[in-house]
Amino acid sequence: MSYFTSLSPIAQAAIATGFTWLMTALGASMVFFFKNINKKVLNAMLGFAAGVMIAASFWSLLAPALEMAENAGNKTPWIPAAVGFLCGGAFLFLVDKILPHLHQGEPIEHAEGISTSWQRSILLVLAITLHNIPEGLAVGVAFGAIAANLPSASEAGAIALALGIGLQNFPEGAAVSIPLRRERLSRAKSFWYGQLSGIVEPIAGVIGALLVIIMRPILPYALAFAAGAMIYVVVEELVPEGQSEAAHSDIATLGTMLGFTVMMVLDVALG
Repeated sequence: MSYFTSLSPIAQAAIATGFTWLMTALGASMVFFFKNINKKVLNAMLGFAAGVMIAASFWSLLAPALEMAENAGNKTPWIPAAVGFLCGGAFLFLVDKILPHLHQGEPIEHAEGISTSWQRSILLVLAITLHNIPEGLAVGVAFGAIAANLPSASEAGAIALALGIGLQNFPEGAAVSIPLRRERLSRAKSFWYGQLSGIVEPIAGVIGALLVIIMRPILPYALAFAAGAMIYVVVEELVPEGQSEAAHSDIATLGTMLGFTVMMVLDVALG
């Protein structure tokens, strides 16, 4: 741990988001052991991921953004938080409309984004990749905030965020690779595409850390931006998919409650 804390925030962000990618890869490796994923289990996974992201958006991102803006002497600290939050949602909205992708269980005719002739398997992976962009960005911004030497930015809090994101990435990796196996891909290809969906997290993490270090005044906006992007994913993707079948909606709801509690405890206990 002492070695990790001695590293630069950018290196810490790279390692932390590397961990979140590794958890995605470990989850994707479940395709070597299971042929199918139970719908109830999948809904619970989606709910858990939603709960983690909702809690992280407030405890690890929005609350520090408000505190930082206030400490900087801003008489209206809610403005950076509100502007950043809405911009994060708008950014994901645009990406959602442009990036070709397809959600689990949907026919290829329901693919979203720019029209393309890409294979169904690629479109399914891109849907999960879209989820992972704000997650990597959030972890990167959290570590980049440490370089600003602000009281509300702590290594423990950033580590808690990375742990929470990594924890929900494990079932998310399985939720990508196992359905790909049903698309008649080999186990090796299903694993490859499953872990590949998480590779954007280290990229987004390093970019996020660099941006807030170079442009310190944007830090509250950057934190809120990451929160807005994550909430967009939760409301647009995770909740509808987890509640797709009425008989399983309670399981998804319980998963969300559990995920929120786990992330809250991690952030408060470690932060």
